[in-house]
Amino acid sequence: MATVLGLAYLVYDVALSRGATLPGGDLRLAALVAYTVIVLVIGSVVTYLVVPQPTGSGTVRRRSAWSAALGFFAAVPIAWLVMVVALQVVRPWLG
Repeated sequence: MATVLGLAYLVYDVALSRGATLPGGDLRLAALVAYTVIVLVIGSVVTYLVVPQPTGSGTVRRRSAWSAALGFFAAVPIAWLVMVVALQVVRPWLG
């Protein structure tokens, strides 16, 4: 999801830099904030659903906020790295 949203942001950034007049004007900062929030929330929710707590000797699978926190802290560098690649590596190639 981070890659798809990063590409959407990149398309938006390139369109604005080439003079496109889009509704709302230049909302790159708002788009960047929305991208970050969406990636962090999706990372937290997916990890919460996928990573259960250890069951020990029981068979009941439980989840806690720690699973969501794990996803949140894993999503932070993912969001950062996707934006760095999009804006510092790919963006210069597009002019």
